[in-house]
Amino acid sequence: MLSEERKAVILKKINEKKSVTVKELKETLNVSESSIRRTITELDHEGLIIRVYGGAMSLEMEDLVDEPSVIDKEIVNIDEKQKIGQYAASLIEPGDCVFLDAGTTTKCMINYITEKNATYVTNGVVHAKDLVKKGMKVILIGGELKENTEAVVGADAVLQVQKYHFSKGFFGTNGINPKTGFSTPDVREASIKRVAVGNTKAGERYILSDHDKFGKRCTVTFSGFEGTVLITDKCSDEIYYNITDVKIV
Repeated sequence: MLSEERKAVILKKINEKKSVTVKELKETLNVSESSIRRTITELDHEGLIIRVYGGAMSLEMEDLVDEPSVIDKEIVNIDEKQKIGQYAASLIEPGDCVFLDAGTTTKCMINYITEKNATYVTNGVVHAKDLVKKGMKVILIGGELKENTEAVVGADAVLQVQKYHFSKGFFGTNGINPKTGFSTPDVREASIKRVAVGNTKAGERYILSDHDKFGKRCTVTFSGFEGTVLITDKCSDEIYYNITDVKIV
C-alpha cells in the first residue's frame, strides 16, 4: 500500500470511529506499527486528526459547554449509575479518609456505603446530609453553594480541601477525552476537583462515569489519566485501556 493511500485509509477510519488505537490500525491495514505511527504523526502535523497516546482521535469529538441541572442528570442512565456507585462503595475500607465529589453518580454510592470507620469529606450538601443520616463521620466543605449542581465551590472551599490528604477519592466527570483528560464545564468545580485529585493517593483516584461521557470534552480539565481508575458501565474504545485503568461493572 502506497503512503498516500495508507494515509487516506487511516484518516477515514479515524473519522468513522472518532478514535482508534495503533494496534487496531495495524490489524486492519496489516502494516508495521512504525508505519502507522509515522502516518498518524503526519496527519496530526497537517491538522487533520489529533494524535494521542497509543493512537489518534477525530477532530469531531463533541464539546460540552452548558451543564445540566441535578434534576436533569439524575434521570439519565440511572441503572448504570447505581451499578457504578455500588461497586465504588465496596472499595472503602476501615480507616480511609475519603473525598466524595458532588454529583449524581457519586451520590449513587451513598445507598451502598456501609463503612463507618472512615471519614468522608465532601463538597456535596446532599451527600453530606445523606451520609450523616447513616451515622457516618462527615466533613462538609464550606464555601459558595452552586445552585444547579448543589456543589460547594469557591476559593474558601479550595483552601479547605488543600488541608486534607485522602486515601481514596471518588469523582464525577462531564467529559472523558484521550487528548484533554477528565473535564467539566465549570472552572469553580474544576478547581475543587483538581485539588482533591492531587491530594488523593495515586491509584486510588476513582473517576465514576457512565458510557455517555466518552469522547466528550468540556471547558476545563481537572485531571489527566495518570494515577486514575475509571469505573464505568461499558467502554468499547480500546484507546482508553491504553491510558488509564478501566474497571467495567
